[in-house]
Amino acid sequence: MIALIIGILTSLIITLVGTPLLIRIVHKLNYGQYIRQDGPKSHQVKRGTPTLGGVVIVLAVVLGWCASALYRFCTTGARPTWAAILALFSMVSMGVLGFIDDFAKVRKKQNEGLTVGGKFFGQVVFATIFAVLALIVPTRSGFPVAQAGMSFIEKPFLSFEFAGRIVAIILFVIWVNFLMAAWTNAVNLTDGLDGLCAGSSMIAFVGYAIIAMWQMYHLKGQAHSGFTYAVSDPLDLGIIACCAAVACLGFLWYNCNPASIFMGDTGSLALGGLFAALSIITHTEFLAMIIGGLFVVETLSDVIQVGYFKATHKRVFKMAPIHHHFELCGWSESKVVVRFWIIELMFVITGLIIFYGNWVGLSGLWHH
Repeated sequence: MIALIIGILTSLIITLVGTPLLIRIVHKLNYGQYIRQDGPKSHQVKRGTPTLGGVVIVLAVVLGWCASALYRFCTTGARPTWAAILALFSMVSMGVLGFIDDFAKVRKKQNEGLTVGGKFFGQVVFATIFAVLALIVPTRSGFPVAQAGMSFIEKPFLSFEFAGRIVAIILFVIWVNFLMAAWTNAVNLTDGLDGLCAGSSMIAFVGYAIIAMWQMYHLKGQAHSGFTYAVSDPLDLGIIACCAAVACLGFLWYNCNPASIFMGDTGSLALGGLFAALSIITHTEFLAMIIGGLFVVETLSDVIQVGYFKATHKRVFKMAPIHHHFELCGWSESKVVVRFWIIELMFVITGLIIFYGNWVGLSGLWHH
């Protein structure tokens, strides 16, 4: 518990202290955000607002976990786990892609950074590295970091192992690439209003912190009653999720309307990569669609808008993603953001109820 508190405090302090420092640096370098011309006209006043805020979020999560890991090593001799390293690798690698994209935008002084092909290539490389290592690296827990299959909660409802080891790894790499691309883009689409992405991500990571901690207290092979989980090092995952939540909370102090800084693709891609990694390592890839329900809704609204427009040359929403639709309906930006936070909270609560209900049901079968 002390290790968790150390990680939380470290991440929060780094975010609260580091963000204003970054704002000053970005101001001096004149690295301001360039606003899309086809967006709501009210957003044009945000042009020039400092961006690259995701750098602080990523540093806060990494250093928060490092402080926690250092305390555990000094007190118990526990060394860093592969589950933690790969979750952080997913976050940092996607954050690097986002940073390159953000940096290209501010250097070119336009709202276009990396090409779609360049970003896709980077995501494929990093996601493939994550997927392969997650299956093959040895762990002290005895459980692999990830399992080659698709899971709602814990055990795969579709295992890739039926096709043989090599084919299973290939199928898993494809699956992980899809998840990484889906979640990074979903979180990125949500980052369109002041505080929307930071607040929603904070709520989602609290959900995953609870799931990981529950798995830690009901880990297979330990003296706990009821159903147990064959998950690799959930304590580290819980600490990382908590660090991510408080990093978003600290960043929100400066990112709430009117924002003093934007997280940029650096932050949104990093948070999306971490969310995807947590879903994979905790064996909850499909439950994640409920835990991160707001991100799913935002993405579906964009897909529906584009698909329907191509088919009929008409629009379903006044503007996509859907948060812009409600802005154009007359809602203030702050009202949209707070109500969307509430919606995401309801998604997380629903996901946690399903997660707990699954445990109760399986515990009953386990006792019988």
